[in-house]
Amino acid sequence: MRAEKIPRGWTEVPGPNSQVPAAQQGTRPSNNTGSSQSSNIIVPSRFSRPIQPVAPQATQVNAQGRLGLQSLPPIPRNGDGDWDFYWCDREWLHQNYDTMFLHEHQKILHFRNHYELTRKNLMVKNLKRLRKQTEREQGKTEAQSFDFYPTTYELPSEYHIFVEEFKKNLGIIWIMKPAAKSQGKGIFLFRRLKDITDWKKGEYQPLSDQTRDVPETYVVQRYIENPLLIGGRKFDVRVYVLVCSYNPLKVWLYRGGFARFSNTRFSLDSIEDTYVHLTNVAVQKNAPDYDPEKGCKWSTQQLRKYLAAKHGVDKVQKMFKAIDNIIIKSLQSVQKIIINDKHCFEMYGYDVLLDDDLKPWLIEINASPSLTASGKEDYDLKFGLISDLLNVLDLENRLTGKEKRIGGWDLLWDDGPIVADDNMDCTPANGSAVSTPNSYLGCFNDRKKQLREIYLTAQSVKKS
Repeated sequence: MRAEKIPRGWTEVPGPNSQVPAAQQGTRPSNNTGSSQSSNIIVPSRFSRPIQPVAPQATQVNAQGRLGLQSLPPIPRNGDGDWDFYWCDREWLHQNYDTMFLHEHQKILHFRNHYELTRKNLMVKNLKRLRKQTEREQGKTEAQSFDFYPTTYELPSEYHIFVEEFKKNLGIIWIMKPAAKSQGKGIFLFRRLKDITDWKKGEYQPLSDQTRDVPETYVVQRYIENPLLIGGRKFDVRVYVLVCSYNPLKVWLYRGGFARFSNTRFSLDSIEDTYVHLTNVAVQKNAPDYDPEKGCKWSTQQLRKYLAAKHGVDKVQKMFKAIDNIIIKSLQSVQKIIINDKHCFEMYGYDVLLDDDLKPWLIEINASPSLTASGKEDYDLKFGLISDLLNVLDLENRLTGKEKRIGGWDLLWDDGPIVADDNMDCTPANGSAVSTPNSYLGCFNDRKKQLREIYLTAQSVKKS
């Protein structure tokens, strides 16, 4: 019999060490295998039932088939219903969110105007605005911290400005991208203005369904002609970032990620070959010699070890610090624009390109990064990513709220930079110590062990 008094509004349910089947427990199954005096835990009364997640219809159908489930909760049309967490798609959000009332405990993926950061033209517009503000208030030296995105123009609205810049730098390569598309769709490279004559005439300007007279927005960027190559192939790095709040700004960075390689050796002689220049899996999987078993990916841990061995730990650590800067500066550029809501969170997929001097360049930010696994290692990464995300959201109120690390997620920013604990370990190549910021991208991820430890600690704190 428990000696401590159960607070009002809370209840006692079987804990992770109980023999009660997980489906009947009041909390989700835990990785905690440690022992304690009692196998029960205290949770808010609403958690005497299992957590109820919901997902878009297509996702539910796929999940039911893979997991052998009989049914899943219906798609919510308002805040009513027995659900806690909705991994919604962007279309649903735009159609339903403004008319919904959400209860205190309910969480939804995506902030209302997430596109301010994830549409290519708006991302650059917001970065340029904050850079000008920083230069005006803090000087040119501080404004140089925004030098991480290529020269970019929005077309057709900035076409004449682009032409002036083009004529100043004849012979360089430019890349054209639709502002609101992903997976490499509609992208092409060019060297001459006449190469985009067809685009200007309308071949690359499908009409809007609503206006029928407004051309699709594109961005044109100066192409990074000196990418870092491994094995003669171009690659970029996918980085996962979780934002739980914009006011105050609270940012988590996932330790895992991957480098995506092109399937063909890099050359500037064939700018029309998308298999050379675009690293998207959606593009590369159509290459004639693509091997789905082998794939074209490295984990960020593999990448970090390789780069540290080849270029030195200090230079690689400086590169990863620069990626941290990209993340924070980009989020700050929309901090006052994003409609903050305590019910919302966002998981971004940052795409970063490294040049041959190990300088990182921000290519784009995805609001719905693909969670489809291309192999077992990719599956393990993304399964852990989502599982740890749910632990960060802490729907069961099992944590203290003061954690700097939860599974594979490290708290990078909480209304200011987070300083790393001395006992946290990162071994990029030879066991060298890391710098002060609480950033461990590409470092060892013992997520299961760490989760067991923090849940035991949190349970002890709640009992005391």
